[in-house]
Amino acid sequence: MTAFARLKPEEQLDRMRGLAHEALPLWNIENAALDLLKYRENAVFKVTTGDSRFAMRVHRPGYHTDAALRSELQWMDALSDAGIDVPRIVPTASGELFSTRETFDMPAPLQIDLFEWIDGRQLGSVGAGISGTAQSIHDLYFKIGELAGLLHDQAQAWTPPPEFVRHAWDEHGLAGKDPFWGRFWELSALTREQRRLLAAARERVHRELESLPKTPTDYSLIHADFSPENLLVEGSRVRLIDFDDAGYGWHLFELATPLFFLMDEPYFETANEALISGYRSRRALSDEQLERLPLFLLARGLTYVGWVHTRPKTETARELTGLLVDMCCRLAHEYLDKSGG
Repeated sequence: MTAFARLKPEEQLDRMRGLAHEALPLWNIENAALDLLKYRENAVFKVTTGDSRFAMRVHRPGYHTDAALRSELQWMDALSDAGIDVPRIVPTASGELFSTRETFDMPAPLQIDLFEWIDGRQLGSVGAGISGTAQSIHDLYFKIGELAGLLHDQAQAWTPPPEFVRHAWDEHGLAGKDPFWGRFWELSALTREQRRLLAAARERVHRELESLPKTPTDYSLIHADFSPENLLVEGSRVRLIDFDDAGYGWHLFELATPLFFLMDEPYFETANEALISGYRSRRALSDEQLERLPLFLLARGLTYVGWVHTRPKTETARELTGLLVDMCCRLAHEYLDKSGG
């Protein structure tokens, strides 16, 4: 374990804030205020200097290589060029998409990038859900579906540069022996029965995903985290932020994400219908394809259990582990029962 990993979360954040301050001159920014917006995966700061505002990310150690981060930012640039409302990257004064900084107790240099500021409120949070009337929820989720359709259209048509590299939310990344977000069936909070259940679910999900096509109409680059916290609402506009988890995956996995934490809410069917209608207003999605949505809701739940398993010290893990285990085990029971597992 590295010296940085042994630090308490607040101590890690202090190191990351210090590196953020050190990096500001690379963008010719002086005397700026740094206000923490979020510290879960990366540390995200609001940078205020005079009349200008930016969002700065200080990435956690070891999640993405420099090549993978550069690829993420290249796709975001391509999405912006295609007219899709995503954050605009601010290159350094020397023209780099991001910078790296290091200190003695870091396992490796930390990557730092900067974006133009986007106004808006978060749609909601994974803990508190979303609020609004049935009509406003319908309208918002229709727009979210449209946005996902536009994103997938661009991804299907775009040719990435030769050096482009991103991870995959495929059968291995979601339910292989070493899933991308962790071996969820090893979570210490699971009972023996729950552990057996999730192990059986993993085998079924892996087997069924393995049989699915990966044609451009089904599978491409996806954002992979259309969670309420990554959707900013300003008037009638909905904007997508935080491409940290973007990679290759099935389009239905994308659509499962904004629905997952709504499954027990009274407005779930409203949001579900609106999301699919919005998506279909931009892209074809057959009823036969849509029948696989329960598979991807279960896969999404398994990834979240893996996330809290591998990040046990975070406040999010402490708050959500019980909820996620209950939701995921219920989904696993329902899916295995219906499919004869």
